[in-house]
Amino acid sequence: MKPLIRQLHLNADAPKFISVISYGELVYGANKSAQTANNLAKVHRLGEIFPVINVSKSIMDCFGHLKADLSKKSVTVDDFDLLIGSIAITCGYTVVTNNVKYFAKIPGLNVVNWNV
Repeated sequence: MKPLIRQLHLNADAPKFISVISYGELVYGANKSAQTANNLAKVHRLGEIFPVINVSKSIMDCFGHLKADLSKKSVTVDDFDLLIGSIAITCGYTVVTNNVKYFAKIPGLNVVNWNV
């Protein structure tokens, strides 16, 4: 069994969501792929299975605080990654990603890689 599938089974009862930022990145990837319609259908299905969390004022407050704090330390994190992290921190969730090294720069964020 693939690691991601195994982790989905092991964490079946844990809440899961997709940030609106990640959803947009998936739509972008589907639109530039060779099988646009097929891949867009998959992205839309993911959006039906998992709640898509939108950006709110409290998430933007978290984002602004984190960005200023990281900037003072001369640490840069892509704004979209920082928004995804801010969503997870505000909602009390963990980010599941293959890009652990980028998200690990965000203080207070729980990050795991399910593909290992």
